Amino acid sequence: MKKLTSHCIGVDDGEVVLFSDFQDEGDMWTGTGPRERRRHVAFSEPYLSPPTVHCTLSMWDMDNGTNLRGDIQAENVTCEGFDAVFKTWGDSRIARARARWMAIGALRAADDWEV
Repeated sequence: MKKLTSHCIGVDDGEVVLFSDFQDEGDMWTGTGPRERRRHVAFSEPYLSPPTVHCTLSMWDMDNGTNLRGDIQAENVTCEGFDAVFKTWGDSRIARARARWMAIGALRAADDWEV
């Protein structure tokens, strides 16, 4: 469990388009086997330490003639941002995906002293 000791807690959130492979015949749509897409997300201001980040799919468009497989995670979380990572595998055909994210962590307050 992460315990936040700062009296200034920040919640940042947003959405990011991970890919749109249908129009240009990208590998998420035409490929098979393990595939991955990642997009870097920058926070609106830096946290004091790496925050807790939650990622979820807010939209995905997939072929219904194949198995539906997907995994989304926040990786490489730093005080300044993280990578939103979507993975699929096997015969899954994913045309496009969008992720919604939220970060919660301690921020520096305007009246904090640096010693």
